[in-house]
Amino acid sequence: MTPALRGLLAGLLFAWTATASAAGFPERPITMVIPFPPGGVADQTGRPTAAAMEKHLKQPVVLSNKPGAGGAVGMAAAANAKPDGYTILMALSSISIIPEADKLFDRQPAYRMEQFAPLALITSDPTVLVVPGDSPWKTLADFVADAKKRPGEIAFSSSGVYGTLHLAMEMFAHAAGIKLKHVPYSGGGPALTALLGNHVQALASGPGPVLPQIQAGKLRALANWGAERSKALPEVPTFQELGFKDVEFYIWAGLFAPAGTPGDVQAKLIEAARAATKDSEFLAALQNLQTPLVYKEGAEFKAFWDADAKRLAKAVQAIGKVQ
Repeated sequence: MTPALRGLLAGLLFAWTATASAAGFPERPITMVIPFPPGGVADQTGRPTAAAMEKHLKQPVVLSNKPGAGGAVGMAAAANAKPDGYTILMALSSISIIPEADKLFDRQPAYRMEQFAPLALITSDPTVLVVPGDSPWKTLADFVADAKKRPGEIAFSSSGVYGTLHLAMEMFAHAAGIKLKHVPYSGGGPALTALLGNHVQALASGPGPVLPQIQAGKLRALANWGAERSKALPEVPTFQELGFKDVEFYIWAGLFAPAGTPGDVQAKLIEAARAATKDSEFLAALQNLQTPLVYKEGAEFKAFWDADAKRLAKAVQAIGKVQ
């Protein structure tokens, strides 16, 4: 057999195997990586999504929380997983921020965005600035005035350096001309716990995790990063309303697969995500979180991701090196 013939047969065998694999997919449980601890937006979105997807796929979709480095640890693990559809990722907008931050510090990137295939956007919420309910700051103006008197003394928690919650606060601080103290944690859940425990005095968060605490009077919302007011918090003004025209940030949650995952397998995962958005238990979970469903799939999600990544890259470059 000539080398050329052997190569042709090997290629045909590979193509046949890939097709056969896609046809039977999934034949075993799927792992959904959550790159943050329990309690944050990715985890709260991932759990009902996984539960609804497994009804459609007829196989378990098992959550694997892999926190660390603002989400970089879990995202890198998913990026480097075998591209067979059995590892997927529920990522936040920080998936676009971390590679840009690595460039600032001339670091070896934890992963590259080209290592991911975008499957489906599930939710998108403007971040909201919250402080303790018994704090002296009744308005954003109160907070800014106090921060200007005490540069570096007011502390805020985040999901990690250059994570979603960190970048949102730095965008605001940069625009307001104030200096805050950053205290990073391993995810949004621990960051919220730190605020509730009075270890820090402020937090940028998706509405879902903090809404029950706002309703209970334990936290107070001062502003949100959206272009318009949140339906869940209609009384809370936007930063843009308050004069900060360039302060806009959303925490979105979306599903990704490792790049190179067969197209047929991606199609089945997208089909399952689409089915999940029509599941009554999934919709009830989002309703409980007061998080709107903002579904986009395939090419439409990629266009959304590309546009958002460009905006976030500009924000990282404008802010520069921060710790």
